[in-house]
This record gives sequence, structure tokens and C-alpha cells, in this order.
Amino acid sequence: MTLQMSSSISSSSSRRPIWHPRSKSVVVLAAAYSWAAKGVSRSMETMTFPGSDADFDAEISQIEKKVDITEEESQWLEIMAQGWTSKNVTGFMREDMYLNSLHKQDPPVPIVLSCDLPLGWEAGTGKLALFYKGQGVAILNDVEVFEHRKEERIARTFGLVHPEYPYIKTWIEPAHNSLCGGDLSVAPRAVSPQQSDGLDEFRLAPTQIRAQLEGHDAVFVFQLRNPIHNGHALLMKDTHRQLLAKGFKKPLLWINPLGGWTKDDDVPLLTRMLQHQKLLKNKVFGDELKVLLSIFPSPMLYAGPREVQWHALSRQNVGATHYIVGRDPAGMKHPGTNDDSYSAWHGQKMLKMNPLFQMTIVPFQFASYDKTVGEMRFFDPKRKDDFISISGTKMRALARAGETPPKGFMDEDGWQVLVDYYQSLTQQKTEL
Repeated sequence: MTLQMSSSISSSSSRRPIWHPRSKSVVVLAAAYSWAAKGVSRSMETMTFPGSDADFDAEISQIEKKVDITEEESQWLEIMAQGWTSKNVTGFMREDMYLNSLHKQDPPVPIVLSCDLPLGWEAGTGKLALFYKGQGVAILNDVEVFEHRKEERIARTFGLVHPEYPYIKTWIEPAHNSLCGGDLSVAPRAVSPQQSDGLDEFRLAPTQIRAQLEGHDAVFVFQLRNPIHNGHALLMKDTHRQLLAKGFKKPLLWINPLGGWTKDDDVPLLTRMLQHQKLLKNKVFGDELKVLLSIFPSPMLYAGPREVQWHALSRQNVGATHYIVGRDPAGMKHPGTNDDSYSAWHGQKMLKMNPLFQMTIVPFQFASYDKTVGEMRFFDPKRKDDFISISGTKMRALARAGETPPKGFMDEDGWQVLVDYYQSLTQQKTEL
């Protein structure tokens, strides 16, 4: 990832801020507190079943029709129950909200539940018992069943139709031909489900995050699904410097890696979190900057400009004031052509044009590896031969081979976490 950083953060706030075509990464300054036209999110108490897990089990046992939900649907359930969405999202989408999402991108991405029920089932008054891995997790009330037109959903969500696109192949194509929308009542145990990976201390719900944001006059959030290298750290430290220069007294960096489903060749959450923790321990972000590290439980769609709006709005809904977004956010290579599936700059442009935002976009200068000093620096075109670009592909190849990147590219302990992961994959293949 190539980064850019400007020399100053503008104090202006407008819906359509100035954008520079050479910009690679931006900070979005959100003037509105949260999902402006819709208000703040529902609290987890609003969607949580009013009673104990035992009370919930007694209630759900009375419901005749049961639906087993997928891993992806369980992650959306957690997202909604915790309060990452706007207050008008009361459960899996009914058809009107679904169409609004598809055609108007409000909400930005469809949050739906597939089912094998007939259209018009129970005339919108029925209840469904939702189970995940054999355990009751939620009750869906006043259920509306409508047609799941998969090709239309795919085309409008992704702007492309390809059977090998990971989210399409894994979750949409195998889904049922009906969708079930309704209001959720979620089991207390399913709001923030415990997992066995040792990362539960980082699984903070929005109410918990807001408590940690109190007292900070600026919160800049970094959404990511990749390891952090020193170019990212440079970006974050310089953003902190600029905020202080603007008069903010207590800025907070909120590192919020995506923790839901990702495609098979992405670095898994556990490895990424171990790498991030090494960086924090080694003070890669400096001594003065306070950092909050927490997991964002959303699945990854790889839906480009549409998805980046979801990523930004959900964090703004929690209380972030500044949002860092890079080149080709939420994109990936097209499985048919190996070209970028989306324009590198459309994610930034769509954030500018979104009517739910009032924001200023700040362009960045390139950050690349400066051979003369052995570290990541902002690119100087007058001495361009002194800089080299280390792509994600090259970084992964070095890690697989157990080799070391140029000193100063990434924290050494953080790099070793990646080497250990990729070499474990090689060992597994050898044993097979």
C-alpha cells in the first residue's frame, strides 16, 4: 500500500471537500457525530432479549420454525445486536430496506438472512428461531419473506458478476432463494459471543468503546484487514502531529481491524492481532499517542466504494471524528482479469458525496521506503531514485521465504509474527 500525507489538516468542513487526483490515502474529518440522517445506533440493550439465557431458551423452544444461520449471518447478527448499525436497523432487512440498500446505498450494504420459506409465509406475522452451531441465538419477529434475486443483489452490491468472487462464491450463491426480514431479539450470550482464540479482551462493543473515547477531543480510526508496516505507522503519527498542531489536546488513535469472515488468502485475525500487539509493545506509534486496539466483528465483502461507506459510517456511529482511508479501500483483484476490481479513488469520492457525512478530506504525500535513511519516509520526487516500493505481494513472498525486508520497513518482532505464520502454512503443505 502506498501512502500519502499532507502538510496540514484543513479546518474547513464541507460536504464536497477538495480532492487531489494524486492522493493515495486520506483522513476523513467527520463533522457529524454519527450516521447523521439516521441518528445514533440502537444500544445492545434494545435488541437483547429481556431476560436471562435460560429465559431465552424457554422462549425460543416454543417457536415451531427453526432456521440455521451461517457464519456470515451470525457475524451480522453480532454487528446489529451490539449497535454498530443505525437505529432504524432493527434486524435482518425486510424488502423495503433491502431495496433501499441496493438502489440508494442506505444502509450501504445489505444485511440479510436467507431461508427456504415460501414467499408470503405467515403474512408477515410469524416468528423464526435462529440457531447457530446448534445453539439458539435469536428470535426473528414479524417475519417478512421475499424473493432473493441473487444476480441482482450481486450486480448492485459489487458492480460486477463473477462466480469466483470470494464473498459471492462463499455466501451468496449457496444461499436460499428467499430472504427473511424482521425484528431481532438476541440471546444475551449471542450479543458478544465468547471465542476460544484468546482475543476476547479486544472484542469491545460500541458502548464499551464509547466509554474509552470519553475525554478525547479527537478520535482517528484506522480500519484494516492487513498487517501494519511502518508506512502505516508514519501516517498515523503524522496525523497525530497535525491534530495537535490544530489545537486538539487529547487525540486518540483507534486501530479497529476487521474481525469477521475474510477470504482464504488474507492473513487471519489471530496473526494480525499478534502482529499489532507487538507494534504496540514496541511503541512503534511513539510514546505520546494513546492507542485503542479493538476488533470490528463485520464480515468482509470486498465491495469497494460501497463497502468503504459501511466501514466509515459504522465507526462514525460509535464516535470516531477522523477516518483514515487508503487507496482502493475494500477492494481486491478481479478473479477473471487480475486487475483492480474498482477504481483506486472511487471509495474516497463516494465518501465525499455521501449525504450522511459532513467531512473534510485531507490528501497525503507518498510514503515509501527511503534507502538513504533505511526507513519509511514521505516521497520526495526530487530524489525519486532513493525510494523503493514494497508491495503487499512482495511482502508476502519475503515472509513465506523466511527472508527479512529492508530494515525499517516493519517492526522486527511484528515481521517475525508474519514469518512464523507463512512458514507454518508451508509446513502444513509439506506434511500433506
